[in-house]
Amino acid sequence: MTAGSTVEPAFEALLTRYERFGVDLGLERIETLLMALDSPHRRVPVVHVAGTNGKGSVCAYLSSVLAQAGYRVGRYTSPHLVSWRERICINEQPISAEDLLAVLQQVEAAIGPAQPSPTQFEVITAAAWLHFARQGVDIAVVEVGLGGRLDATNVCDRPLVTLITSLSREHWQRLGPTLADIAREKAGILKPGCPAVVGPLPAEAAAVVQKKIAELGCPALWPAPAQALESGQAEFSGLQTVQAGLPAPNLLPLTYPLPFPGSHQLANSALAIATLRLLQNQGWTISDEAIVSGMAQARWPGRLQWVTWPDEQGHKLLIDGAHNPAAAAMLRAYVDQVVASSERNVSSASPLIVTWLMGMLSTKDHADIFRELLRPGDQLHLVPVPGHLSAAPEDLSAIATAICPDLACCQTYGDLAEGLVAIAQTQSSLTVLCGSLYLVGHFFATQQPAKAS
Repeated sequence: MTAGSTVEPAFEALLTRYERFGVDLGLERIETLLMALDSPHRRVPVVHVAGTNGKGSVCAYLSSVLAQAGYRVGRYTSPHLVSWRERICINEQPISAEDLLAVLQQVEAAIGPAQPSPTQFEVITAAAWLHFARQGVDIAVVEVGLGGRLDATNVCDRPLVTLITSLSREHWQRLGPTLADIAREKAGILKPGCPAVVGPLPAEAAAVVQKKIAELGCPALWPAPAQALESGQAEFSGLQTVQAGLPAPNLLPLTYPLPFPGSHQLANSALAIATLRLLQNQGWTISDEAIVSGMAQARWPGRLQWVTWPDEQGHKLLIDGAHNPAAAAMLRAYVDQVVASSERNVSSASPLIVTWLMGMLSTKDHADIFRELLRPGDQLHLVPVPGHLSAAPEDLSAIATAICPDLACCQTYGDLAEGLVAIAQTQSSLTVLCGSLYLVGHFFATQQPAKAS
């Protein structure tokens, strides 16, 4: 038995002990815990990233470029796909099982017996800060877990740059029912006088963020999305909206490769480039060559990712989380592009059928996600999300057929493996696995796709 096979169950068991405390937003517990650990978060320069969608890919762009520029870069993201180790990376490499267990044990030892117990997310977040400080990272790119104002990552009082990537109606049960309510929570990561970069937001949300930026005197950039060029390239145009008197950074145009598919990456990549320009203004040495190289090498699995599922037909599968309506709309737009391209390039009497293999958590906006994804003639196959509070496939089937009664078929299965066997039989089909990042992670953990692109 290898060391990893004994250590991984140990840190998973430790984290499981805190799962029962659920999601309980607030900063008091994490601040008490970090103080007991000698405040490791105060020894790590931070770029802090919030938003409904796009956070992960922006973090991937930034960490890849900064590593190419020669820095030792921490990256903290959530959730993970297969292992908790994915959440805490240095220069793109996940923390070792042994190091994760060691920092988690140190975090647990620092929890005062008279103090309220931290949540699972607070424990892993404290472990990330401790690991980054102990390893002496030059800079850390830190993704907000949920919301912003009361999220456990929001303990850094002087971030180098704060980003808000996007905003739509998700987690409204905890963050508030309106876009303005959610925007106030996301804008809670902004700090007085600290530069901010903000993506395209709905007008109601943009007004809230603009007001918060003005109150705090945050120098802010609202970058325009990049322009798509041929051969997978994009151009950062330098066109910006500037707020609160930001000294003009270097906004010269830059052409760079765009490794992630989907038109939404034009906005996400522009946010990353604008952030890097602000870091250049602060004295960080980041050449355009490092930006181009880092963007090309960025990786963010499980989001608009093509894999070859290892069955005898070599079935090609598009994988994406698409766990909220905005992400579902982005996925459908990409699927429509693929369908249109296929129909232009292949002369066939048979149209390309879109086949969905989906599972969703019970807490998600099922009807709104289906409205964005489903079209008449699509095939839908539904499975549970294992190990999590899953929506019942039969309940999802009833919702889907009510929203899109002209589906070619709607079938339910007891597990993912059964669903995969079913979609492997489809003909003239674009097959998509989506609905939950946890389901995507289960696929990677159990199916071991032979080839990914």
